[in-house]
Amino acid sequence: MIRDWIKILRPVHWVKNLFVLAPMLFAQQVFDSRTWLVSLAGAGLFSILSSGVYAFNDVMDADRDRLHPLKSKRPVASGRISKAGALGVAGVLDFLAIAGAFFLSTRFALACLAYLVLNILYSMLLKRLAFFDVMAIAAGFVLRVVGGALVINVVFSLWLVVCTFFLACLLGFGKRRHELHGQLKGKNLTRPSLGGYSIRSLKWAEALASLMTIIAYITYTFAPGTVTKFGGYQLLMTVPFPVFGIFRYLKLVESRTDLAPTEALVTDIPSVVNLAAWVGTVILGLYFL
Repeated sequence: MIRDWIKILRPVHWVKNLFVLAPMLFAQQVFDSRTWLVSLAGAGLFSILSSGVYAFNDVMDADRDRLHPLKSKRPVASGRISKAGALGVAGVLDFLAIAGAFFLSTRFALACLAYLVLNILYSMLLKRLAFFDVMAIAAGFVLRVVGGALVINVVFSLWLVVCTFFLACLLGFGKRRHELHGQLKGKNLTRPSLGGYSIRSLKWAEALASLMTIIAYITYTFAPGTVTKFGGYQLLMTVPFPVFGIFRYLKLVESRTDLAPTEALVTDIPSVVNLAAWVGTVILGLYFL
């Protein structure tokens, strides 16, 4: 039973809430212990909030999941956890997360509320609509970044917000293409939005999202506000890393059909090394040059 409750909270997905820490990096506060504590508290509250969202989503998907050979084994779909129990836990977790967010910052709490409302809409409607489903997920990542800036009371760049949105869209479209390939091979994935996608449309969407991500990031590096804030064009030297990361991800979508693209990405050594190199170069440029 304990294992089922842990499974419904999906702690493995808490890694997504590391996006809350991103503003700390660009605010040049990585070496400030108080900022770390506040940012980690914000990421923790987003993890609690997202666990409540996952539990609610499992309740909404339970009837459809029972038709899937793997998802039918989920705690709610299988009946090991009742819908009422899952909804109760979701409500408690989300209430605690929002209350804790207000304790940290009112504006941060509003970002958390927006994330909660967005995900309720996603679970009840948007997940059934092609392209809107991915954009809703991407908006959730944007709210994580915005929340991360608000919780430490720093100004966030519009270009970084745009970059985050299109990067998340790229990851989402890659996942949808992987799922659509599986459905075309006869796997019953029971994702309602897949009927509105085609392999061709997803490849075009990936190309557009890739281009917009790169443009937004490059524009951020030499935007007047960035140059003034950091006293130069140091961030331009970090551009090759996101470009390589995007092309590497697109290659993994094509070649690693055995794993979901995001799973392939986090286990791909060149991608992990590239991410570490990007973080290191950003720190070098913003803190030591």
